[in-house]
Amino acid sequence: MTRPPTNTIVDAHLHVWDPARGVYPWLGPALAPVNRTMALPEVLPELGSHGVGAVVLVQSADSDFDTDLMFETARSHRQVVGVVGWVPLDQPVAAAERLARLRDEPLFAGVRNLIHEQPDPQWILRRDVDAGLDLLEQDGVPFDFVAAGPLALATAAEVARRHPGLRLILDHLGAPPLDTEPGQAQPWLRSLAVLAGHPQVYVKISGLYLRSDSDGNGMRRARAYIGEALELFGPRRMMYGGDWPICLLHEPYGRTLDIIRHGLPDLADADRDHILAGTATRAYRIDPQRLASATA
Repeated sequence: MTRPPTNTIVDAHLHVWDPARGVYPWLGPALAPVNRTMALPEVLPELGSHGVGAVVLVQSADSDFDTDLMFETARSHRQVVGVVGWVPLDQPVAAAERLARLRDEPLFAGVRNLIHEQPDPQWILRRDVDAGLDLLEQDGVPFDFVAAGPLALATAAEVARRHPGLRLILDHLGAPPLDTEPGQAQPWLRSLAVLAGHPQVYVKISGLYLRSDSDGNGMRRARAYIGEALELFGPRRMMYGGDWPICLLHEPYGRTLDIIRHGLPDLADADRDHILAGTATRAYRIDPQRLASATA
């Protein structure tokens, strides 16, 4: 695949949603700033000001309507270069039928389920879900894995062991404990090291919320966590994600990008290009012509 032009930035983790179109069970008054329609035009000025030329839209609800909304958004905005949608992994027959339709969409880039919202933390390891993951592995479809702590990372490692051919993309750096010094976060680091041993596992640098960080310690710890992941995975298996609009619950858009740009000053330009665009382009098999059009 053609490499993206130098200085291209792909935000590999951005959401849109519309509560008028369907139900988002996790959304409600407690999340008031984003408890409304969040459409791509709202964030386009921020993307432009941070030099982000292309985005991958990632699912927000375990329903077809959410995936359909993302494709509608993509048809109206050239900045969208990929869509990570939803299929019912626990219903393999229905999942196969939905995958067949999604493959007709040129921008279909992968699948995600809100596994962190499931009552059963081991849901992803159930036999019926495992059969759904078999479909993704056989079809070469990436799977975004939402991790919410060390137990989830261990579960992700088991998924990678069962499905060595599945391109598994770990969201939000595997949720490192940012309020803890990296040297004390051994469960996170051990699980991440196990995942790094599976060559088809990738990591998104996303969801690293520092909030006010008045003393700069949050930024320092975030840099250290990214550095630990970089040692394990290398830049060719790491990608940037801004996590808009969830990020607005904590801080303005672009803080994670600032960590990458300014927090890793010793990173070679080519390695930084991998993290900011190249890895996402390869992992999601983004069409180079669509990417060129988005960033023209």
